[in-house]
Amino acid sequence: MFLLQTDLHTRRAFLRRSGQLALSGTALPMALNLAAMGEAAAFDASDYKALVCVFLYGGNDYANTVVSYDDPSYTAYSTIRGGGAAQAAGGIALAKAALTPTLLRPSLALPGGLQYAHPAMTGLAALFNAGQAAVQLNVGPLVVPLTKTQYSGANRVSYPLPPKLFSHNDQQSIWQSSSPEGSTVGWGGNIGDLALSGNTTSLFTCINVTGNSVFLSGDSALSYQVSTSGAVAINGVKSNVYGSSAVKNALTTLVQQSRTHTLENEYNRVTTRAINAEAQITSGLSGVTLATAFPSGNSLADQLKTVARLIGARTALGNKRQVFLVSLGGFDLHDNLIAQHPGLLGKLSEAMTAFYNATAEMGVASKVTTFTASDFGRTLASNGDGSDHGWGSHHFVMGGAVKGAAFYGTPPPVSIGSTAAPQDQWHVGQGRLLPSTSVDQYAATLASWFGVANTELSGILPNLNHFGAAAGRADYPTNLGFMA
Repeated sequence: MFLLQTDLHTRRAFLRRSGQLALSGTALPMALNLAAMGEAAAFDASDYKALVCVFLYGGNDYANTVVSYDDPSYTAYSTIRGGGAAQAAGGIALAKAALTPTLLRPSLALPGGLQYAHPAMTGLAALFNAGQAAVQLNVGPLVVPLTKTQYSGANRVSYPLPPKLFSHNDQQSIWQSSSPEGSTVGWGGNIGDLALSGNTTSLFTCINVTGNSVFLSGDSALSYQVSTSGAVAINGVKSNVYGSSAVKNALTTLVQQSRTHTLENEYNRVTTRAINAEAQITSGLSGVTLATAFPSGNSLADQLKTVARLIGARTALGNKRQVFLVSLGGFDLHDNLIAQHPGLLGKLSEAMTAFYNATAEMGVASKVTTFTASDFGRTLASNGDGSDHGWGSHHFVMGGAVKGAAFYGTPPPVSIGSTAAPQDQWHVGQGRLLPSTSVDQYAATLASWFGVANTELSGILPNLNHFGAAAGRADYPTNLGFMA
């Protein structure tokens, strides 16, 4: 029987149970203490590593992102999406000729002559072909490995489904935390929990450049938010109030002084921390100058430029391990897919390419791994002018430590049929991909590269115990192999 009891797997639960033992007068087992020492030691490193999540809000259309290019697959794709004759554009299908400049050339050819291309993604295509980027095929939330028959069956005890499939808010949360909307702890934050002790300034372990989200919320780690202009200052402390420096100074003292009232004192303590953190970030960024050009008019590029500058300030900020979140919205394209989607992918490609170049400029390309995520994929079938909510999708991983120029996972057939034929067992209707790789597997591969011990992975990713050789599912490995 499988239960979605993520709280039982979190580090918070570990700490709570430890506290309960202490309160009851029971000494913690020495083995538990030794295990904790071993976990902390995993991040006692002299080098630097960062994970950067690029979240594509709205549910990115997989079929027009990693587009089938070989003739049999392209013909099926074009037919399903309303393409024109002679491989011309039509409906929501892209013309084959437009794909040729961005043909992805893996170092090891895919079986059956399968090929893919990226429309409007020249930068990412070049990085892929040069070995600095890879594609993980058909990723999505899974509690356990599933076949289409198991998905369609009534046995939800043995074959549970991720809750609230096809819901934007819930699937965003499940991607980021393994639980639906309302979750308070994400796997990026739980990775940060383990890295806190290795950073001189632990507050800068998890940095969000795109607003609040559950992804970077840990049991102990806080999501420190910055804007594309840098740290967010408290106006009355940072600058004069009504032109008066005396008022500013008085306010600065007032909001930081110790108080006898517990809540007042805690408020001032947190405010003091915020003031000091802003000053530290501002000072650190002032010493970072990048020659790499980032595209203008691109909100994702602005966010990634800020991340690059923060990485450049890593020594001044006292960080050896960091997790970042940036995002790009607008992918919920039930309509106007052809009109809007290529532009979004172009911004994604330009921003990620500039960011990679910046990490190369700073000499940390092999120390920074960037990966994409999204609510879900979309239907392969057209709704007339766009596509609808789906499940599995294809994602990019980029960085010097990525085993690039390669596709990972199994390419799904291009089909929307409802027959018993093998090609129709890969989707759950209208070409909604049944994931062949779980988010937990994807995240575990990234976390392992980051330095998370194997014994810690299940505490970060509560469904991971249902995958891998230990669970009798070697066909769903816990390390997907795309990281060196």
